[in-house]
Amino acid sequence: MKDDLKKIVIENFEASSGKKFQNFRLSYQFFGKTFGTAPIILINHALTGNSSVSGKDGWWSEIIGINKAIDLNKFTVLCINIPGNGFNEENFDFDVELDLGDIAHIFIKVLDKLKILKLHAVIGGSIGGCLTWEMAAIKNDIADKIIPIASDWKANDWLIANTFLQDRILENSKDPLGDARIHAMTFYRTPESLNQRFSRSKNIEKGMYNVESWLNHHGIKLNQRFSLNSYKFLNKLLRSADITRDNSSLESKIMQSKSEIHIISVDSDIFFLPDEDRMTTLRLKKQKVKIKNHIIESIHGHDAFLIETKQISDIFTKILI
Repeated sequence: MKDDLKKIVIENFEASSGKKFQNFRLSYQFFGKTFGTAPIILINHALTGNSSVSGKDGWWSEIIGINKAIDLNKFTVLCINIPGNGFNEENFDFDVELDLGDIAHIFIKVLDKLKILKLHAVIGGSIGGCLTWEMAAIKNDIADKIIPIASDWKANDWLIANTFLQDRILENSKDPLGDARIHAMTFYRTPESLNQRFSRSKNIEKGMYNVESWLNHHGIKLNQRFSLNSYKFLNKLLRSADITRDNSSLESKIMQSKSEIHIISVDSDIFFLPDEDRMTTLRLKKQKVKIKNHIIESIHGHDAFLIETKQISDIFTKILI
């Protein structure tokens, strides 16, 4: 789908670090109805994802498509590549000091430049969900519906600990990308998911357990399509998630929201914990925010937002009216 990739330049952007960019280059893709003819849904991709969200190679093509839950007969879908994700990207400075709030500001500037005054929805999974929270905190009327999935409005200590270990692997391993991915897969899934899938079975030809072969496969696959610098940079962005980094409160950032907020949690997620979403929902309900917490029931943990497509589709069908 890179043939459909569009480029855009944001002029005179200043990051929270004080770094000034005369020209900040981004890329994005549209899917579905012709831009300007239908309600627009922005999809924020996950850490190793990109703007290719629908179509033959789309990472969410079971959910976004003709007559799918996000129906391309009804909506225009926009997906912007998070800077540094390496998707058809040249000469990106991976040493630049940016946090996830900066990315949210840049994405809002992209919407402004495209003359998109309001979105029907902003949807994001994992780091994309964190980014969705960041955008909602900056611009309270950005969309009719805010839908963060398997994510949070801040990096808690558990997330910081995991990204710290990921950094150590990326810096010190002989196969940094592969080993970091193998580690990540163990907390993107759950013990029950792996035990049920593999049942201690062995690959006789390879002389290893099938779970080991499966983990190796994911390490090799990521090595083939992602760069070490991109992984390090996106991991740093994930750790920086925090809409209250200016010492404000969750309530002060979101209580003026004019959007419906639909948090989608996975009951078995051991990466972004569903209890955190429950507490967020309770806190914001006290402020009369229009918010609901939807639960995906799955043994598959964090990755359920990519696996449990029927449950997610059913939730979207109810929300995206």
